[in-house]
Amino acid sequence: MSRSFQRAARAIGIVFFPLLLLSLALPGCGTKDDDVWPKDKTGPKVVVSFAPYYCFAANVAGDDAIIKTMMTTSGPHHFQATDKDAHLLRRADLFLVNGLGLDEEMAETLKKGSSNPQLKIVELGEKIPEDKLVAGVRHHQHAGADHDHGKDAHVWLSPDYAIYLVEGIRDELKAADPPHAANYDRRCKEYIEKLHKLKADGLAMLKDKKDRRMVTFHESLAYFAKTFDLSIVSVVEKTPGSEPNDQQLKALIALCADGDKPVRLITVEPQYSNSNSGSQLIESLKHKKVPDPALVEFDTLETVVPNQLSLDWYENKMRANLSALAEKMK
Repeated sequence: MSRSFQRAARAIGIVFFPLLLLSLALPGCGTKDDDVWPKDKTGPKVVVSFAPYYCFAANVAGDDAIIKTMMTTSGPHHFQATDKDAHLLRRADLFLVNGLGLDEEMAETLKKGSSNPQLKIVELGEKIPEDKLVAGVRHHQHAGADHDHGKDAHVWLSPDYAIYLVEGIRDELKAADPPHAANYDRRCKEYIEKLHKLKADGLAMLKDKKDRRMVTFHESLAYFAKTFDLSIVSVVEKTPGSEPNDQQLKALIALCADGDKPVRLITVEPQYSNSNSGSQLIESLKHKKVPDPALVEFDTLETVVPNQLSLDWYENKMRANLSALAEKMK
């Protein structure tokens, strides 16, 4: 698909997305609410924006709340809502989103289209202390590739930061369902222990590695790098899904081929398997005599095949990322 076609498609989405949601507010539109939520279960009805938050919420909720995921095969950088998404929120109590400029604008628009004024949108990223966040970019949702400066939104990719998110989910569930507060506390503690174990295992995988500098596919791994003592020197794509131009690629090659501090590790993401910019960079580094440049596939967990989503999906995916990185590091 050409870039011009993608830009045109995004522009069409900007125009018709609000109109779509307006139509959802009209009586008789879309699917029946009874088809969305089970009739035989009680407890808070919770929608999360994308896959990692399902794992965080479902592990805390247990059988005391119902958790559903909005985004699956399309992640927050490229998600375009449909009537099904608005109807999912029509009887929901909580909509848990990442925030930090990533998905809260989409959430507010969907709330309007859901005809559910009682729905509470929770921006979990805002529960992280300000001094723990790192600089990044805010993504203009549904508006293509424009950015402005803000905080890096990819907090879920660090087990340390995931703990803040899980604690935030616990607090929201306790407030929505006080009779089961002790259950939420217990399950939250149990899941946080798993996150601590995930971090400890990752540190053990990487502890003897000296080659700790890398270029990432897009601006997504700052919190992961902070947790595992790695250094991100640059990114391949400033905007996810937009290939670097010739000037940007030349600058990146020069940076990685620096004779004093060459960078040999380049991460790529399965969500952008059609991109060849990572492979281009590797070939150029070989010509520049950078020793053994290597691509590392790192899943940022922004998408999921629906039938693969499970309670331990986050842990398994993060361990796979750490294993892939450890294999290519020296």
